[in-house]
Amino acid sequence: MPYVKTKQILEKAHNENYAVGAFNVNDLEFVQAIIKAAVLENSPAIIEVSEGALKYAGDGDVERGAFVLASMVKHFAETVSVPIALHLDHGHDLKHIMAAIKAGFGSVMIDASDKPFEENMRITRQIVEIAHAAGVAVEAELGRLMGVEDNVVSAESVLVHPDEAKEFVTQTQVDFLAPAVGTSHGAFKFKGEAKIDYDRIAAVKELTQIPLVLHGASGVPGKWVELAEKYGADLSGAKGVPDEVLQTAISKGINKVNMDTDLRIAFVAGLRKHLAENPKEFDPRKYFSEAKDFVTEVVRDRMRVLGSAGKA
Repeated sequence: MPYVKTKQILEKAHNENYAVGAFNVNDLEFVQAIIKAAVLENSPAIIEVSEGALKYAGDGDVERGAFVLASMVKHFAETVSVPIALHLDHGHDLKHIMAAIKAGFGSVMIDASDKPFEENMRITRQIVEIAHAAGVAVEAELGRLMGVEDNVVSAESVLVHPDEAKEFVTQTQVDFLAPAVGTSHGAFKFKGEAKIDYDRIAAVKELTQIPLVLHGASGVPGKWVELAEKYGADLSGAKGVPDEVLQTAISKGINKVNMDTDLRIAFVAGLRKHLAENPKEFDPRKYFSEAKDFVTEVVRDRMRVLGSAGKA
């Protein structure tokens, strides 16, 4: 199936009340693992990259990195039977956003959530005008999430106000909105139980009527944490969002769920395991193999939890 626009995938999810995973990648191995999972589950998938991933893939050159990643994803997408889209996650810098647009990403995120409401709205509206002229959809964030992920850092969490969300969407014409509703970035999300404001999600959905995005939504399954720690990782205190919490959030209006930490932990568990059990191995194609299989297993599980399995 041809490489598709992110909006095509999310409008279907919005209309049919399920969510699609948006899985962060940095390299070929993660692209392979995610697309394999999508094919096995007959699920759409959104592959997303951060500003840091653009720089990494381009060996310091952001525009080169955008084209490298877009080329990989496009070529894989064109050889499989499920819809695959490519998204720029947490775009802060115009240089990164323009690189993604030029490379043919299906959507970009402008994250000006650290700015005052009016300034966030002004910046987002400018990016929407640029991106829409190129046929690229735009995601924005309103409110702030706690935690650290790539270059996303926030010391506090400010939940979105539904009426502001309506004004924001109306004024900016943004395609997808990531409202701050209680999640946080990284592997160490909560000191206690996960708490998400479901009523706030429902209110924002009712007032905006567009696909909503849940950031900081990795599950951090104990199975993978335990396996990684068995082979030397130190992930004590890692905690994520339980499946039932995600599913309730989806029932209230979430259509895109960002996943990164789960994939990283599964990959490092597989890599550590293989190297520990095969000390003479020095071929990366072999010691990446088990790590990729673990990522595919995690992604397949997430697709079932989100309700996208069988929706291709």
